[in-house]
Amino acid sequence: MGARTTAFKTVRCDELALQRHGVTVETFDLSGVLARMATLPAGDDRVRARLDQLQCYTSWKGVPAAAQEKLARLGAALDVLIEENGLQAIALRCWEEMQRQLSISPCVLLGELNDRGVTSACELDLGNAVTMRALALASGRPATCLDWNNNYGEDDDRCILFHCGPVPQSLMAGPGQVTDHAILANAFGPGCSYGCNTGRIAPSPFTFGSLLTEDGRLKVYLGEGRFTADPIPADFFGCAGVAEIQGLQEVLLTIGAAGHRHHVSVAPGHHRAPVLEALRKYMGYEVTVV
Repeated sequence: MGARTTAFKTVRCDELALQRHGVTVETFDLSGVLARMATLPAGDDRVRARLDQLQCYTSWKGVPAAAQEKLARLGAALDVLIEENGLQAIALRCWEEMQRQLSISPCVLLGELNDRGVTSACELDLGNAVTMRALALASGRPATCLDWNNNYGEDDDRCILFHCGPVPQSLMAGPGQVTDHAILANAFGPGCSYGCNTGRIAPSPFTFGSLLTEDGRLKVYLGEGRFTADPIPADFFGCAGVAEIQGLQEVLLTIGAAGHRHHVSVAPGHHRAPVLEALRKYMGYEVTVV
């Protein structure tokens, strides 16, 4: 893919393995990102433009003005860093420094970046940043990073895929709502983590996958499924959708046995075949079809 990908503070994936396969990794310390943010005054044109953009992107009802302004400044700082370094994808350390020091969560910024074509993964997940980039290029639409989560009732082929709030607005069933991060609010106190864009994922077919490094090799799994219109309880945290995947239980056993973790990259549409061909045939990744 030739993508330039960055992680902030600590790199989880094997940089050398990624770079051997054409992915240039640049690492920036999170403290430097926060320092850039601090130098941007509230009246800065880039901050005002980012605030206007975010206001139009989703609902901010009930979100304190201070949190909105901090997110706009962080978004402007990330934009400058991305532009200066020609980054096509980022993996951001999103907790717990931002909650302790700034009382925000950057989820909505990641969703908006994905909608603008800059692949953005949370929790420093470089492997899924690369996977998201591949899926987005194949689908022509944004990808997102989700958690494998709850089973759905008694249906062995359905589960809930969700994350706290980085899902691009364009992949959601309706307008999102920026909220406090329910889990982190319990850990650090209410109001410490505004920035999750919550809602529901729109019904659609999708392609999914993930990547890990092992002994210098890149190991990927790919599959296809669909998001259904099945209801999810209104009090379910974050942005979620009911996923139907044929043979789901065997899929989960396969990816767990291979050492993959709880994150999964998802993009709309069925595009497994071209992604499989690109990654396996032309780029030398080890790909398992599930």
